[in-house]
Amino acid sequence: MSKLADSVPTGLVAGALRFAFGLPGPLRRLLIGRPITLDGQRLHPEAQLLLRLQQLSGEEWVTDTPAANRSTMRRSSALVAGPVVEGVAVRSLDLDGVGGRLYTPRGLATGSPLLVFYHGGGWVSGDLDSHDNLCRFLAREAGVRVLSADYRLAPEHPFPAAADDAATAFEWAVAHADELGIDPARIALGGDSAGGNLAASTALHAKGVKPVFLLLFYPAVDATVRRRSRELFGNGFFLTDAKMDWFLDHYAPSRADHADPRLSVLLAEDLSGLPPTYLATAGFDPLRDEGEAFGEKLAAQGVPVVLRRYEGLFHGYANVLGVGGVFREAVAEAVGALRTGLALANSRQDVRDTA
Repeated sequence: MSKLADSVPTGLVAGALRFAFGLPGPLRRLLIGRPITLDGQRLHPEAQLLLRLQQLSGEEWVTDTPAANRSTMRRSSALVAGPVVEGVAVRSLDLDGVGGRLYTPRGLATGSPLLVFYHGGGWVSGDLDSHDNLCRFLAREAGVRVLSADYRLAPEHPFPAAADDAATAFEWAVAHADELGIDPARIALGGDSAGGNLAASTALHAKGVKPVFLLLFYPAVDATVRRRSRELFGNGFFLTDAKMDWFLDHYAPSRADHADPRLSVLLAEDLSGLPPTYLATAGFDPLRDEGEAFGEKLAAQGVPVVLRRYEGLFHGYANVLGVGGVFREAVAEAVGALRTGLALANSRQDVRDTA
């Protein structure tokens, strides 16, 4: 982030972003410049505008140090998250040493489903606050309780610390279902980017009670192969090829760990035990191809999966709830998939109960 961008109050920059998105179409097009088309996809004008404004303002998700990366992620999240989603009660929890935050839509009866959510940030950055509004949105719109897990970050806590904490959070939720007011037979796991990796890994290795649904936004699932999307979209679309290398070097500095299925979930031989899955990728994302390879492998092994590519969007769109409309629409579709998946899980449970 430039010194100029760092010196401007976040609220002022966020207001300027909203103003730019409210400009008349011709002015927005002038600001955006020529349309960007790559790999047969056109970058959505709202996505292109956001990237252009990021460039002009000097806002950038830096990777100089973990501390700087965390600071810029907190700021960038605050800029695009939008006004606080109302109608959700929030309380902090301790999940056997893992920090947590429970989101409960007001008026929701006990015995509801639960979504355990793991935030993104390359296993190095991100926290409960960076994804607070997204979790509020998921809880309110899906009509479920959401438990956000604040797993340990690298490089202070390298692999498999985050995976261990993710599993601990899920196991705690199962064991404390009554305290949470949820149905332990209807727990879904979800996350974005690195959080999607943790959700898939936790589901794959869960013992005893299994999650009934996976909600994955552009997950990182294979640290061993550099696919074509890393080359095509590795520069200029928020998440870069260099950033992914930087994140992995901090989270899993030993190359031997890159093939561990707790990190590279795609490499697990048997994925057939995973629950029904909604997996969304972004067209202009270096991680696009590995996410889609994971979805295709799930389908090939008999797992019900909805694989959805948002061709015109870039990595990180789930956090952009405060500007434009296309980003929020994409998250709303995921909410619909979550509601459907949990309803179907409830129907399957009812059938088992009456059998």
